[in-house]
Amino acid sequence: SPSRVILITWKAFNVRIPRAVSLCNSDEISPHMRSCEECFFCTGELLLCEASTVYKYIQEDGSNRGTYGKLVCTNFKIAFLDDSASDDNEPQFKNKIVGENDITLQCVDQIYGVYDEKKKLLTGQLRKYPEKLIIYCKDLRVFNFCLRYTKEEEVKRIVSGILHHSQTPKLLKRLFLFSYASAAPNNTDGRNQTVMFDTLEDWRDELERTKGNVKYKAVTTNEGYKVSEKLPLYFVVPICVSEESILKYEGRGIPIWCWSCHNGAALLKMSAFPKEQDDIASQTQKAFLDGIYKTISKPPYELLKMDDLSSSLPSLQDIQTAYTRFKQLFLIDNSTDFWATDVKWFSLLESTNWLEIIRRVLKKAIEVAECLERQQTNVLLIEESATDLCCVISSLVQVMMDSYSRTKSGFQSLIQKEWVIGGHGFLDRCNHLHKSDKEEAPVFLLLLNCVWQLVQQYPPAFEFTETYLTVLSDSLYVPIFSTFFFNSQHQKDASMVRVCYFMDAVGPFRFLTVWDWSVQFDPKAQAFLNNPFYAEKPKPDKSQRKTARFKHQRQLSLPLTQAKSSMKRGFFREETDHLIKNILGKRIGKFINSSDELPNSFREFYDSWHSKPVDYHGLLLPRIDGPEIKVWAQRYLRWIPEAQLHGGGTIATAAKILDLMEEVQSLQEKMDEERSQAVSGDVHSVPMLRNSARLSSLFPFALLQRQSIKPALPTSTWKDLEDEDDLVKRDDEFVDLSSDMSSSA
Repeated sequence: SPSRVILITWKAFNVRIPRAVSLCNSDEISPHMRSCEECFFCTGELLLCEASTVYKYIQEDGSNRGTYGKLVCTNFKIAFLDDSASDDNEPQFKNKIVGENDITLQCVDQIYGVYDEKKKLLTGQLRKYPEKLIIYCKDLRVFNFCLRYTKEEEVKRIVSGILHHSQTPKLLKRLFLFSYASAAPNNTDGRNQTVMFDTLEDWRDELERTKGNVKYKAVTTNEGYKVSEKLPLYFVVPICVSEESILKYEGRGIPIWCWSCHNGAALLKMSAFPKEQDDIASQTQKAFLDGIYKTISKPPYELLKMDDLSSSLPSLQDIQTAYTRFKQLFLIDNSTDFWATDVKWFSLLESTNWLEIIRRVLKKAIEVAECLERQQTNVLLIEESATDLCCVISSLVQVMMDSYSRTKSGFQSLIQKEWVIGGHGFLDRCNHLHKSDKEEAPVFLLLLNCVWQLVQQYPPAFEFTETYLTVLSDSLYVPIFSTFFFNSQHQKDASMVRVCYFMDAVGPFRFLTVWDWSVQFDPKAQAFLNNPFYAEKPKPDKSQRKTARFKHQRQLSLPLTQAKSSMKRGFFREETDHLIKNILGKRIGKFINSSDELPNSFREFYDSWHSKPVDYHGLLLPRIDGPEIKVWAQRYLRWIPEAQLHGGGTIATAAKILDLMEEVQSLQEKMDEERSQAVSGDVHSVPMLRNSARLSSLFPFALLQRQSIKPALPTSTWKDLEDEDDLVKRDDEFVDLSSDMSSSA
């Protein structure tokens, strides 16, 4: 309980760390951290093991340069405490929770040991302890630690401790999330303007915002989780669906509303019945589906396109395999390894299939957008649990079609609705407990990669920046926020009750949400999350409001070709039996792609839209042909100095804009001071970036402190030229230097 205090002594600093009390009594220190002389500790953090005289390599140029310090492991993170660290080179973009040399336990990907210059993956208990320790992180950082000068007993403790606490399976209640929450039970929920969708009113407001309340209703059927623990407490269904229908099969086979288009067409999702069923169960479920659709099969539900995402998109296993190969290109131990891969960069990149998966997902989202916008057809996404690829496609469609989802608060609300409350299994898909690698898949990261493609193609359309998306991906592994650490709303609610009971918490208890960015960043750093190029939506003229009301702005970007009207009446007619078979687990093909006219229709829609001027507050279609799908350089290359562009990249342009904004604000302050003899207090702070010419494309995650010598020729050719004898003895070999040089560039 908060009245109890467990004291441990940290010999290095001779301080005592209270565990289960709020560690901040000073207004000068963040309420989530406390000062401990040379380092900061999170509330509720416990030291588990440590090792002195550890040497951390800086291997950007293949040398063995580095610095000595202390390597520690706590119940929250692995941290290297640099003996020579100073505040002189304090980065402008600093995370208050996770430092430059900190690795949260959930962020550890793989750990290797070096024995006699041979690298070996470390798992389980070790018979022999390594001379060097290499830690690969899920945010693609690579840490190299030399243990040759560390005492043998300390090496055993630190290596065993790091392996045990970061790699072995653990219980949910052992996550640091609970240690932090129990030590600070008075956390406030910093939701800002983000809609959390944890109340019935939130859903009703969303229905009203999208004009979907005519055909759909928010239901309370699952209050107390009496329908299903996988469903949220509140969700939206077609207005004619009864509570009895929802209860009968625990929510399976029920079309659940995601979003409504301005023309009334809706995006829905549905979880399928289990595939393995006996004949009696299958007949019963078929009758149930028939009954559901007969109640819906009437105007305005006249048209429906169905898509079984499990057959029309790559499987979760394929996605995981592709990303595993892809990230290996960026987990670089040293400069030599970087240039060795640079020679065959494009072939290696293509072989991973990661960019092709992104392209296929974006293409699917465009297909759905065409059905909703041009054909004015409802779209039903089908998946086994409707919590993985359904989340990706439904989110992308809303980002592409709804300008509100391209604002910061709107995008955060979208993630809450479709992913957090929608029941995406973050705990399993991120493998936070290290229980089953089979369940792991970077589904949410796939969405962020797809959104980044849109952000870099249409910067003025988004209120947030690519830096925002990058730190959001990093937040997946920061276990003081509950946002990305549960499989469902029920699991979170049940965990809160258990923590309150066992920890004997006093007063209101809440987990922190990641949307309170002030926990991780100060106001200057938060400015990097906001897009200075964002073209805000103009306020409508009151005199024009009545006429503009009937012609939605998104229609300005659509092709003029009218959609063919269907002769069918009702929800299904000919497609009913196919859908029922599919929901019962018998895949019969790709429903949307089954039409012979679809490819031509899609191409016509795609080409026609791109031939017109872009309306940044209307429909956005990503470019998906060939090289238009790019690597998210900031996230994947930010820790590799060899990949930086000195004084270049998008950050240099953004820095100039921020400089101008700062100058304009300064002039405005002077004008206000002259007028009112007082400086206005409402001016937003922006970063000081006067020397933006020294910035690199890796900013703000890495400062331009060192340069890596880039070879004039590809590494393989460079090595050949170093040994002329070997080169003379070898057969002639054609080397296309022009293509190699372009790849290295």
